Amino acid sequence: MNIGILEAGKPPVLLRERFGGYPAMFAELLGPGFELSSYDVEAGELPVSPDAHEAYLVTGSPAGVYEDLPWIAPLKAFLRAAKGKAKLVGVCFGHQIMAEAFGGKVEKSERGWGVGLQTLEVCGSAPFLAGERAVSIPASHQDQIVVQPHGTRVLAASAFSPFGVLAYEDQPAFSMQFHPEFSPEFAKALTEARRTSLPDPEVALASLDQPNDREAVAGWIRRFLLEL
Repeated sequence: MNIGILEAGKPPVLLRERFGGYPAMFAELLGPGFELSSYDVEAGELPVSPDAHEAYLVTGSPAGVYEDLPWIAPLKAFLRAAKGKAKLVGVCFGHQIMAEAFGGKVEKSERGWGVGLQTLEVCGSAPFLAGERAVSIPASHQDQIVVQPHGTRVLAASAFSPFGVLAYEDQPAFSMQFHPEFSPEFAKALTEARRTSLPDPEVALASLDQPNDREAVAGWIRRFLLEL
């Protein structure tokens, strides 16, 4: 399957030198069976048309979807144009900008940072799920969806992230607030890099030593892309 990676941001430089960029992380997460092409959306790069790829994956970003940046509006417009023409998967910022593109709203959350290993209860159903009751995945975000987009249903949630995973009912699309592409090592390094901004970095770092469900969520994405 041919997938366009819409790269909305990059890891900090020192971390990128150690761990690579988000396209490489997603290539490792997804495994074989995918041909990946990446687009530097921050630099104004987008595919020539929505049907250039069978699917698009929108990455995380340090930017907020509500910021007045020159590439935000074109990315939203591209996602709307891709509706029904390609499958869409959004991760963290990608989750948020898909919500805004399709009628939701995102804000900097009054609940503060979501960081470390975050556990969400699986509360909905979809053909690509595999019977999980909960998943624990690394997260690192301050922004959250505060108004759910029309035509979506919640697949997984917590008290901290009530719209943690969304499925779109009128198009082949789903998105998630957490980061299945983050290895525990990268998540720890990113937490260390943001230590002075975090309320309790030691708790977040310790949580990342616990077992995670990255492979389970990778299975969700693979089945959504290849089987549906």
